Amino acid sequence: MSPNLDSPVQTQMAVSALNRPITTTPNPKSRTEGRLGWKRVFVQTDTGCVLGIELDRGDNAHTVKRKLQLAFNLPTEETSLSYGDKILKNDLTSIRNDSALLLTRNLMHRSSSTPCLSPTGRDLGFRDKDRSGPIEILGCSFDCDRMKQVIKDVVKAIKIGVDPIPVRSGMGGAYYFQNTVGESVAIAKPTDEEPFAPNNPKGFVGKTLGQPGLKRSVRVGETGYREVAAYLLDYEHFANVPPTVLVKITHSVFHVNEGGNGDYGGNKGPISKIASFQQFIQHDFDASDYGTSGFPVTAVHRIGILDIRIFNTDRHAGNLLVRKVNNNNNSGTGFGTQLELVPIDHGLCLPESLEDPYFEWIHWPQSSIPFSEEEIKYVEKLDPFRDAEMLRMELPMIREACTRVLIVSTVFLKKAVGFGLNLMEIGEMMSREFTGGDEEPSELEMICLEAIEKVNDEMANLLEDSGEDEVNFIKEELKEEVFEMEEDPVTPKSPRIVQFCNFSKSRNPLSKLDESPEEEEESEEEIDNNNNNNNSEAKFEKSAFSGLVNKWVPSITKLSSSFKGFTLKGKDVIKPNNSGSSTLGNSRSANEQMQTSASFVKLGDLSAKEWEIFLGKFEELLPEAFEGRKSGPACQKQRLGTSCQF
Repeated sequence: MSPNLDSPVQTQMAVSALNRPITTTPNPKSRTEGRLGWKRVFVQTDTGCVLGIELDRGDNAHTVKRKLQLAFNLPTEETSLSYGDKILKNDLTSIRNDSALLLTRNLMHRSSSTPCLSPTGRDLGFRDKDRSGPIEILGCSFDCDRMKQVIKDVVKAIKIGVDPIPVRSGMGGAYYFQNTVGESVAIAKPTDEEPFAPNNPKGFVGKTLGQPGLKRSVRVGETGYREVAAYLLDYEHFANVPPTVLVKITHSVFHVNEGGNGDYGGNKGPISKIASFQQFIQHDFDASDYGTSGFPVTAVHRIGILDIRIFNTDRHAGNLLVRKVNNNNNSGTGFGTQLELVPIDHGLCLPESLEDPYFEWIHWPQSSIPFSEEEIKYVEKLDPFRDAEMLRMELPMIREACTRVLIVSTVFLKKAVGFGLNLMEIGEMMSREFTGGDEEPSELEMICLEAIEKVNDEMANLLEDSGEDEVNFIKEELKEEVFEMEEDPVTPKSPRIVQFCNFSKSRNPLSKLDESPEEEEESEEEIDNNNNNNNSEAKFEKSAFSGLVNKWVPSITKLSSSFKGFTLKGKDVIKPNNSGSSTLGNSRSANEQMQTSASFVKLGDLSAKEWEIFLGKFEELLPEAFEGRKSGPACQKQRLGTSCQF
């Protein structure tokens, strides 16, 4: 068994919210009419195999695995079935109908108590009985009539022999689906054909679903889910995101690499995939083919507002479609031509940690124009906590860390707009500097780091004020968290026990931004002395559990070492150069920072209590930061190159 097997990861149902107001509520109507089983699920393996399964009330995770084993002839003894952050065992009642589940290989070897899932007599008739249709929408609690009609048109075309057309451009697999007259009406992007995914058709392979992708904070196989999330969050069709749903789709045109999902059971026919399915928008060109001065200010602002909310790390000119409207059949693009912008490709939004976003519109003059009253009112109505709850309900396989990024970026947007900042200023505060080959945290990240420092101080005070029983309870909770972190080596969390195991006012490693290496050594010696003076704490530190904690310390040390020379003072990120003076550098493009971008702030590492405290501290720090931006020198960051293109 390979040592690099990936851990259970998230998949998700996709839903659609067509032109709905912000106050829209889900439709509770069940979609199980006419089905044979209690529930239907679509299970995907980490190599891309997909199977629709009808569940009975008595079925459990072992039943699902057994059916996968029969259908695909694959071993399932050392696998886990996951549904979001949950590892499914016996109880399947929490699964919603038409959910997407993920089967992944376990990190640890199977114990002797793990049951072998050999076929039984009653299972022999199951093989290859996937009763789902050629295109099935997964989830869809909201109205998605438009996409249902598009799917009907596509299915009719497939039945008369109109095949999808592979998209030659980009890094991932994508396919144009047509109607009966040969017009492209939708574009599908299979999750197992994303860059680095097992069945990528363009040579960008090498990872299984769930491992870090083009961005370390966006896992392979999860970009399609984010496409749906962006559409769901585009309330009232404000930014013009095309209707998007998640589907299980079956066709022989899909690509399968050698050893991929086409090799099971000798099946050489149609291949089933889970994919994002988006309405194709007829357009004249993209933003890279046309001068930006002609783009409507309103369109740029609305797309920028969406990009900030979803923390888009890949908004380049190539994923902004341009349509000519109301030009009286004029084929030119001169004076009098009205243009409409359509944003697409949102697969790299909602990262698991704060990244370096890429906002092409920062360079455009429209971004420096103040927001209109209509735009301000729209932002005021946004509720980040309701947005997060909607994603948890409609896309339950999106990680909690992603929803926290959504909350932070939306709170930041609302406060910044209320303070009077324009789109360019907000985007600049979210963007990192690139100096001397090193990435420096953005102003937003520095605010978050200062808030985390305050959280650490407050948590330390809470521990000091707690009684012995409560301290022991917290210790036990922290022990459990460290053991749980072993299950996910892809993005291991920084164990918070390192922050609080001294039960003193020692600072989190992330707070050592203004300390020299010598001061760090002195601080470590002081911590050791404090531990020696406290017998009960020393025993806790020297226990077997302490060795487990130390296993995770290198990741924290590596992270904190990247902050040496930084300071939290002031509103600019300052770093000494070789001459001893401070410099501010240029930003770099997503192409340059791909795979090397540091994760300075991981909101998913915070406990529920820490997260609650963090939000309060974060909001307290924002007015001063905005005031510093307004009173500081007006200078625009220069970003080089372009962003990633799928």
